[in-house]
Amino acid sequence: MERKEPQGVKLEHITKIYEDPKTKKEFAAVDDVCLDIKPGSFVTLLGPSGCGKTTTLRMIAGFESPDKGEIYLGSKAINELTPNKRDTAMVFQSYALLPHYNVFDNIAYGLKLRKIPKDEIKKQVFDMLELVELSGMEGRMTNQLSGGQQQRVALARALVMQPGVLLFDEPLSNLDAKLRVTMRTEIRKIQQKLGITAIYVTHDQSEAMSLSDEIILMNKGKIAQKGTPQEIYYSPKSEFVADFIGEVSFLSGKVKSVSDLSVTVDVNGVDVQAESYGNLAAGDSCKIVLRPESARLTDCGAGIPCKVVFSTFMGAYQYYQLKAGDTLIKLNDYNPRGHKIFNAGENALLNLENSKLHVL
Repeated sequence: MERKEPQGVKLEHITKIYEDPKTKKEFAAVDDVCLDIKPGSFVTLLGPSGCGKTTTLRMIAGFESPDKGEIYLGSKAINELTPNKRDTAMVFQSYALLPHYNVFDNIAYGLKLRKIPKDEIKKQVFDMLELVELSGMEGRMTNQLSGGQQQRVALARALVMQPGVLLFDEPLSNLDAKLRVTMRTEIRKIQQKLGITAIYVTHDQSEAMSLSDEIILMNKGKIAQKGTPQEIYYSPKSEFVADFIGEVSFLSGKVKSVSDLSVTVDVNGVDVQAESYGNLAAGDSCKIVLRPESARLTDCGAGIPCKVVFSTFMGAYQYYQLKAGDTLIKLNDYNPRGHKIFNAGENALLNLENSKLHVL
C-alpha cells in the first residue's frame, strides 16, 4: 500500500494543570515539557504511574488540552483541533473494538465515515489484514479472537486511516508476558516497514528498550532524560534514571582523579575507573552505576572484597546477591559453565569491568 509521508511532532513548553480531588490543590501533571519527535521515528514515553506520559500522549491526540504551550504536527499548530481533525490515530489499551461488527467492518469503520468508495475500502482493508497477518479472518466477530488477534485488529484499524502519527496508549498491558514480547516485535516490524511516526506510552522498560529509536523517560511531569536506549542504559544522568532502566546497584566512593574520558574512584580501598557524567573533581563523593553484567566474581587477585548472600543458577547466567560493606550488589555471571560457582556464605572478590561503569 502506498503511504504518505510521516509527520514529525513538536511540543513547545507544554504544561497541564489538574486539581487533586482530595486536597483541592493544583499540580502540574505535565510541567513545561519540550519535545521534538522526528518523522518516521519510534519514540516511547516511559515512566512510573503519574509521571505525565499518558497525559502528554492524550494532549497530542487531542483528548486533553494543554494549559500552556503549543503542539505542532509537522509545521501546523494543532492545539485548537479536535481529535478527528488531527492527522493522528490511537491504539488503545482496551482495543476499543466494536463488538457487534466483524473484523472487516471494524477495520473499515473509519474509511466508511470518510465515504471512501466500497472497492477502495475493500482493497485497503484486505491490505491491512495481510500486513497484520489476519488474512482470512475478516468475517469473524471480535469475541471469536484471541487477545493478540484483537490487538492486531485495533492496530489495522488505526493504520488503515494512514495517519501522519500513530499513537499507542499501553496497548499490550492486557496480554500475557509471552504474547507481549511477540506483539511488540510485530508492532516494531510494521512501523519500520511503513516508516510511520509512532509515539508509544508504557511503564514497561523492556518494551521501551526493544521498540524505541528514542526513549523519553518522565518523572513527576518533567523529562528526566531522553536518548537512545543505549544512552539511557549506559549513561544515565541521575539515580532515578539508572534505577528505572534495568537492574542496578550503586557503589559509593570518592573521586581520586579526573581525566577527559574517565574518572578514578576509591571504592572500599580499591581504585576503580569509569566514564563520568557531570562535573566531578578530586575529593567529591560519588556513586558508581553497576549493572548486573558489569562485573565478575573471583577468589584471587585484585578486587573489592565481598560476601555472597544469595546464589542461584538461571540457565544463561548465575545470579548473585553480594554484600560489599553495607552495600547490596546484584550480579549476573553469564555463561557460568566452566566458572567457579560461589555459594551463599562464601567470601569473594568483585572484579569490575571499567569500560562498563558509569559514575554519578
